[in-house]
Amino acid sequence: MSLEDAKRAARTAAFARRKPAFGAAPADCCSHLRAVLACHRGAAVSGFLPIRTEIDPTPAMAGAALSGQVGVPVIEGAGLPLRFALWTPDCALVAGPFGAMVPEVPHWMTPRIVIVPLLAFTAAGGRLGYGGGFYDRTLQGLRARGPVVSVGFAFAAQQVDDLPLDPNDQPLDMIVTEAGVITP
Repeated sequence: MSLEDAKRAARTAAFARRKPAFGAAPADCCSHLRAVLACHRGAAVSGFLPIRTEIDPTPAMAGAALSGQVGVPVIEGAGLPLRFALWTPDCALVAGPFGAMVPEVPHWMTPRIVIVPLLAFTAAGGRLGYGGGFYDRTLQGLRARGPVVSVGFAFAAQQVDDLPLDPNDQPLDMIVTEAGVITP
């Protein structure tokens, strides 16, 4: 099986695992993420506005916005890294690519903490995304310019023992779930 076929199969399995976790999610999935962000108070943070059955980081993002800049990813085109637009809980949003909402009028920022959505993760910091490579390109570029902390945010049920990864896949510095924090 090719690496791409293995990733495709892993994505299918990951979607199947995430859906029931989303349906059974506790009311407050963000307590551990809020605690992690509190350790970095005032740092520029990028979160994400959830799509499909992704875990919702916006309550923790709203708290972080009280003490520093918070952004959300904006896809500007295939093969390009993400850019991050400033976000507040009450900013006007419009639909962006892939159904994710983005600020209607983007004001760009550079995060030092990047909360990363995912389909599956390993305890060693491996991450399986949707396959566009946006976060991999973005993390590689941000890391080349200075220190960045990548925080995978997912349901605990999304953890797997192994993932098909290639050399371009950027590792996560930590994973936060509704159940706790994993540091590779």
